[in-house]
Parts: sequence; C-alpha cells; structure tokens
Amino acid sequence: MALLHTEFFSDVLGMCMGMDVILPQQTNGQIGMEGKGAQGRYKTMYLLHGMSDDQTIWQRRTSIERYASQLGIAVGMPTTHLAFYTDTTYGMKYWTFVSEELPKICREFFPQMSDRKEDTLAAGLSMGGYGAWKLGLGASETFGAAASLSGALDIVEDYERNMRENPKNIPLFSGIFGSAADLKGSKNDLLALADELAASGKEKPRLYAWCGTEDFLYKGNLKAWDHLKKLGFEMTLEDSSGDHQWKYWDEKIQDVLRWWLHTDMDLR
Repeated sequence: MALLHTEFFSDVLGMCMGMDVILPQQTNGQIGMEGKGAQGRYKTMYLLHGMSDDQTIWQRRTSIERYASQLGIAVGMPTTHLAFYTDTTYGMKYWTFVSEELPKICREFFPQMSDRKEDTLAAGLSMGGYGAWKLGLGASETFGAAASLSGALDIVEDYERNMRENPKNIPLFSGIFGSAADLKGSKNDLLALADELAASGKEKPRLYAWCGTEDFLYKGNLKAWDHLKKLGFEMTLEDSSGDHQWKYWDEKIQDVLRWWLHTDMDLR
C-alpha cells in the first residue's frame, strides 16, 4: 500500500487543494498486514469528510488504510472545506470541483485508476454522506455507487433545523445554499435530484445508507429513504442503535466496502 499526500491547483476553485490517496500494493512480508495488488485498473473510492474535518480525518479516526490494503482498491480523500459539496451562492464551485474536475485530476495523476462508473464509489459521513449521495444522484455517469454514513440526506430539514437551533450557522448555510426557498427543489436538494434522475430514465446508482437511531439526522434519513424507495432506487438501508460518532463510522465503512465489492471478507 502506498499513502500519498498531494497538493495541486484547482482551476475550478482558483486555489490549491489537498488530497490524500491510498494506492494498492502487493506485499507479503509486512508485519501485521497483507497488501493485495489490484487486478487491472484500480477500483476507486472517493471518501468524503464531514463539517469539522479535512482530508486526513479518515486516516486519523479509522483503519481505512488497512481495509483498503486488504481489498486492493484505491482511496481518494479530498479536502473540500466547509461547503457541503455545493456550488455556493458566494461563487465557490465546490460541486463542480468534486463531481467533474477532481475525477479528471485523479486519473491524470494516477492513470491506473479505473474510469468505469462501476468501479467508482462515493462514500462519506455526515456532510460527506450528503456529498456522496449527491455524487451518486447528480453525477451518476461517473459514480456508479454511493454510500452515506449518518448523512444529511434531507438537507432542507437540516437547513431549517440549523436556522432554528444554531443561529451561528445561519451565515454559513445561507452563504452556501441561499434561502430555504432557494434550496428546496434545487439541485442541492437530494430528494429533488432523485426525482430528476428517476424521471430521466438514466441508469440509477446503487445506494447504501446507515444511520444511528439516536442520531440527530435519523429523522431526515428515514424521510429520504422512503422517498427514494418509492422512486425504485436499488438501496441497502440500515439503522441500529448509535449516534454521531466515529466508533460507528469505523465499523460501518467496513460494511460499505463489503457491500460495494460484493465480498464477505472480514476486514477487522
């Protein structure tokens, strides 16, 4: 396994950005861990962070390097700042960056990465769970699967809750999305994105979601799950006791990888 820390310029954002990348390597003599080489071009997971974090957080809070090494996959972990993977009202195009520019940059830097959507997964937690499903629903030609852990899947409800309960977040959310009226039914509303994709007749992505039953985002998850069920999406939906903590996400990202790759491998 190779772990690379990259800094590169984004033409879309007009500034330098960071991304950590895990690449597969066949190894036999490493103590405590085996490395599996890729068969052909690398299946790739884009792993997204939450509101308070950056591109390093999955390495610092989980054993993602060890999980990926056992499976022979590549993992791209970009920083996307506190912007909800959205082309913001203040002009910073984070959605365009993560959905269009970033996959091209990754495949330019790492030509071994597959460009097949069947080999490309978006996954993330909290804000990153929202971003992952947004990539699956809004860029399904690139991302054939998407997985959310404790994601803000009903972003309209999350917006309105923050307006009520977290006044300090009002400038943040309004700066990203505009008003609640601007957000509802827009391309930043996952329910509306799902409606649009279902109506288009295009191939739908495979979707996975888990949320803890004590999580403040659980109600929004149930609403989103029910909405997409009615639209005929192929989904694996799970809930269990838990709240908004890393001890659950470290466990559940293993389930995500097994689901995506159709394996029952024990990654612990």
